[in-house]
Amino acid sequence: MAEDRSGGPTRHETRFERADRNFSELLQELRVTQTGVQILFAFLLTLAFTPRFPSLDTLQRVTYVTTLLLAVLAAALFTAPAALHRSLFQQRAKPQIVRWSSDLARAGMAVLALALTGSVLLVVDVTLGRVGGFLAGAGTLLMCVGLWGVLPRVVRREVAPARAAAARAADMPEDDEDARPTEDVRPSAQVSSPAERGDD
Repeated sequence: MAEDRSGGPTRHETRFERADRNFSELLQELRVTQTGVQILFAFLLTLAFTPRFPSLDTLQRVTYVTTLLLAVLAAALFTAPAALHRSLFQQRAKPQIVRWSSDLARAGMAVLALALTGSVLLVVDVTLGRVGGFLAGAGTLLMCVGLWGVLPRVVRREVAPARAAAARAADMPEDDEDARPTEDVRPSAQVSSPAERGDD
């Protein structure tokens, strides 16, 4: 029997069953990132009302406003999949929702990395000076790029041989199992569950 990328048996799913599973996993990821965005946004909002805020120079104020707007944009990108799902509810569009939601999540991660960079730059600039702020901001950006961008590519490269072997064993193309839709070839009369009907 062929194996999926986790090492277990290949899932036999319809197109909509796979989309339901992928969307559920995506929502779990978004819950984690949304918590970080909410904490960052709350910190930035309260920062403007601290006694020391009026003493910030022009560059620090620009950094603050830019970072605040980036946090708002990140929050909007991470919550957009929920709005998209609600707008297309029961329209048999779950595969399209998953594809767009994945793109929105990637964009949100990039914006969040910039927001975190701006926050660290501002705080360290105020406490230790401009040079320290830029160094800390650059370090934060490199850390986000490494953990969120480089590391997934390294892991993907490590699992590629196993996935290729599983694909050959199953006599199927070597592409992303989760991204590739599977058509439901069963008769429509046998489709009874909400997931098989494509109901959201």
